[in-house]
Amino acid sequence: MDGQQAETRNDEGRDVVLSARGVTVGFGSKVVLDNLNLDIYRGEILGFVGASGTGKSVLMRTVLRLLPRRSGNIKILGQDFDELDEPQRNALDMRLGVLFQQGALFSSLTVKENIQVPMREYLDLPQSLMDELAQLKIRLVGLAADAADKYPSELSGGMIKRAALARALALDPELVFLDEPTSGLDPIGAAEFDELIARLRDTLGLTVYMVTHDLDSLFSVCDRIAVLGKKRVMVEGTIDDMLAFDDPWVQAYFKGKRARSIVPQSGHAGKDSLAQDSRGK
Repeated sequence: MDGQQAETRNDEGRDVVLSARGVTVGFGSKVVLDNLNLDIYRGEILGFVGASGTGKSVLMRTVLRLLPRRSGNIKILGQDFDELDEPQRNALDMRLGVLFQQGALFSSLTVKENIQVPMREYLDLPQSLMDELAQLKIRLVGLAADAADKYPSELSGGMIKRAALARALALDPELVFLDEPTSGLDPIGAAEFDELIARLRDTLGLTVYMVTHDLDSLFSVCDRIAVLGKKRVMVEGTIDDMLAFDDPWVQAYFKGKRARSIVPQSGHAGKDSLAQDSRGK
């Protein structure tokens, strides 16, 4: 165990829970990601941004082994899937949770049954225990108990997001992937969902990889930001790092009209200022 922990620490002594090195992904003659590097540290919320079509979701799906890569190495929680046998891969999968952009709930299953899908896939539990665990996850994400027996068609957009998050948390993961978690939500619903993510990170000790376009999320809950462009991670760091980075798209994104006129202070003060400005109007 000590050897594994040593392999997952960077030069500053921080635990690296996800490490991508030299990752290249393409489709036919088109290269989407080229020699990409990225680290995610334990306990942080990383906001991953980039222009539409740059490959944000492609990278997330590649990390999750839903898409093949042409080259490069990816380690999650100190382990390389390519070096693991099937039982070891299943054990690592259980330490990950995923919320896809539209929730991706099974329409023919109730909320409770959707949450139980990962339990049925990876565990052998009695139905009564799965029912109790599903109710626990439902309460954890702020849904009413009676949501358990509702179908996705009976849920609002915000409820669908929370139900999908409950399913992502079904196996008590350490690393959670969120793909555009606030898309389609009104400003109040998006702010509440951001607060939920931050609270769950703090109470459960999660590490969160969040693909997002939501500037409010970036300023209010993300500890670091990584910007994808030119087929690689162009810059990663704090809001101040983004504002200081000399790239036209990055400058337009973080200083443009959608960013309001707030110039954040260093640390959380800047996050709070923008969140108050953009959500209070």
